[in-house]
Amino acid sequence: MGLKKGELIEVEVTGMAFGGRGLAKVDGLAVFIEKAVPLDRISARIVKKKKSFAEAVAVEIKEPSPHRINPPCEYSGFCGGCRWQFLKYDLQLEYKREHVKESLEHIGLLKNVPVHPAVPSEKIFGYRNKMEFSCSDRKWLLPSDFAAGEKSFGFALGLHVPGMFDKVLDIKACLLQPEEGNMILEDAKAFMKKSGVPPYGIKSHEGFWRFLMLRNSVANGNWMVNIITSTEDRKTVMPLADMLTEKYPGVISVINNITSSRAAVATGEYEIVLAGSPYIKDRLGDFEFEISANSFFQTNTPGAEILYEKVKEFAGLSGKETVLDLYSGTGTIPVFLSAGAVMITGLEIVESAVMDAKKNCRANGISNCTFVLGDIRESLLKIDK
Repeated sequence: MGLKKGELIEVEVTGMAFGGRGLAKVDGLAVFIEKAVPLDRISARIVKKKKSFAEAVAVEIKEPSPHRINPPCEYSGFCGGCRWQFLKYDLQLEYKREHVKESLEHIGLLKNVPVHPAVPSEKIFGYRNKMEFSCSDRKWLLPSDFAAGEKSFGFALGLHVPGMFDKVLDIKACLLQPEEGNMILEDAKAFMKKSGVPPYGIKSHEGFWRFLMLRNSVANGNWMVNIITSTEDRKTVMPLADMLTEKYPGVISVINNITSSRAAVATGEYEIVLAGSPYIKDRLGDFEFEISANSFFQTNTPGAEILYEKVKEFAGLSGKETVLDLYSGTGTIPVFLSAGAVMITGLEIVESAVMDAKKNCRANGISNCTFVLGDIRESLLKIDK
């Protein structure tokens, strides 16, 4: 007799599937279980049944796995940001390595590719130099919110719950960013709530406040605050910029991106510098980089240094090569590799990132890197010609 949607099962989790779900087998059928860890014995409810697999959600942990830990974040299990906080970090690294190997084999159809062990981050928490928080007129209620009689309608600023595009988990702090970022988050949220101007509703497509993006420089501790709104209204956003720069000396840049797009993307059609500089600076190795609001920059700065050193090592450049860097962002990899190549060409579709890349090369005294703005497919054809 096959499994049915809504059925309650008791299983032992035997593995970890791609995306962070536990894997169990029931009569040979793969069951992917949210919030489960290998060697957990759990009760789980089937939420989806297909011919070749089923999906379930853990209801009760009968016997916890020795690999399970108590997550330090109060939002773990609800927030879509950290899927594996309840799993020991060394095992997280091992499962990620296995998932890379599986992806190469099953998606890339590449067999027997050696996959090296994952290099651990120096810091597990407080390491992210960029966080993006969503505004919403619909709040995801935690069990404690239900107990307090709160309503799901109203202002929320935080992170999305998996599978709920229109609801946001209103958070007080995110452990992934430095503590000062959480202080800025709370002050910005309080201001937005008191402003009397409504948050943007992803279903209604009405409202003003859309996103709050925070960037932090690991090198000097400075902050960029990027306020994304649906329309331009300086009278509403300028007091927020003034409050943040007065209260936090490290906030050296406040930007307002304006977007009328219905897509839930924290990038504007245009932007306004409300206070300070249009960019912040950070360092990777011996190089300094300017980072604007919409430019890509690796979110774990110390981790990026390790990553780029590995790129340099594996590239094994002799000084005679010409290098193509696809999706070159702010030019970090070309800058890192510049001493070992004749010429490096970076391809990038974001105009502000290309501008930053050129400035970063000039600032670091590098003359053998060029950057092409445009879609990768079209740019590659031009280069081939």
